[in-house]
Amino acid sequence: MTWLYFDWSTPEQGGRRSNWVRSWTVWKYFKDYFPIHLIKTWDLDPSHNYIFGFHPHGVLVAGAFGNFCTNYSDFEELFPGFTAYLHVLPFWFCCPLFREYLMSSGSVSVSKKSVSHVLSKEEGGNISIIVLGGAEESLDAHPGKCTLFIRQRKGFVKIALTHGASLVPVFSFGENELFKQVNNPEGSWLRIVQEKLQKIMGFALPLFHARGIFQYNFGLMPYRKPIHTVVGRPIPVRQTLHPSPEQIEELHQTYMEELRKLFEAHKRKYGIPEHETLIFK
Repeated sequence: MTWLYFDWSTPEQGGRRSNWVRSWTVWKYFKDYFPIHLIKTWDLDPSHNYIFGFHPHGVLVAGAFGNFCTNYSDFEELFPGFTAYLHVLPFWFCCPLFREYLMSSGSVSVSKKSVSHVLSKEEGGNISIIVLGGAEESLDAHPGKCTLFIRQRKGFVKIALTHGASLVPVFSFGENELFKQVNNPEGSWLRIVQEKLQKIMGFALPLFHARGIFQYNFGLMPYRKPIHTVVGRPIPVRQTLHPSPEQIEELHQTYMEELRKLFEAHKRKYGIPEHETLIFK
C-alpha cells in the first residue's frame, strides 16, 4: 500500500513499460492465434505526435493489445521512430500488482492528464491509442454489427486541438467476431442492468461466450477469427490552446467522415458485405 501511495501518479506520467514483458513468447502465440495483422495506409511523420482513434471496442480489444502492447506485431517496422501508448480505464491502475503488470505492456491511464502527458513530447514520436467507444460500446459488440459510440465522444478532439496532435482513424476488422453475446437490445431488462452497473463501476459486463479449449460449442476462449487493424490517413490539426465549441464540432465531423471512408474503402477486403455500413451513436 505504501508503494501504491507513492507510485499512484505513474499511470498518468507515461507508465513504466518493460521490453522483457512485451517480448514474452505467449504474446507471439496470442498474435498468431487469431491471427492479428496491422495494416498501414499512410506514412506518418515521427517529428509529430498523433492520436489513434481505435474502433470498435469489441469485448476483448484484442487488436489494440496485440498490435500496440507487444513486440511481436509489425508496429516498429511500419511506424519506425514512434512509441505507442494504449490508454485504458483508470480503474485498472487501482489494483495492486495487476497495475504493474498492465503498465509493463505500455498501457497508461485514459485520463485527460495522461493523454496530455503523452502528447506533450516536444520532439514528437508519441502515439496515444484511445478506444473511443469505451465500455459502453462493448455491450453492442455482436458478430456482424458495426455500431460505434462516437457522436458524444469529443474530448479527444479537444485534446488534439490543444496539443496540435493529428487525428488518425483506426478500424479493426474482425474485432466483433471473437465472441457471441447474450441478446441485449436497448430497453431490455438485461441491457438496463448492464448500463446501471456500468455507471456504478465504470466498466461494462457483457455476457459473452465463444469456444472451449478442446471443443467448439461453448466456452470463454475467443473464436479464431482473423483481425485486420487498418490505420487510416492522418487528419492535420492546427494547435489551438483554447478551441471553441464550433472548432471542436467541425473537427469531430471531419473525423467521423474519415472513419467512414476508411471503413468503406476496406470492408469488402475483410469480409464485410457491401450493404453493411457504420452506425454512429
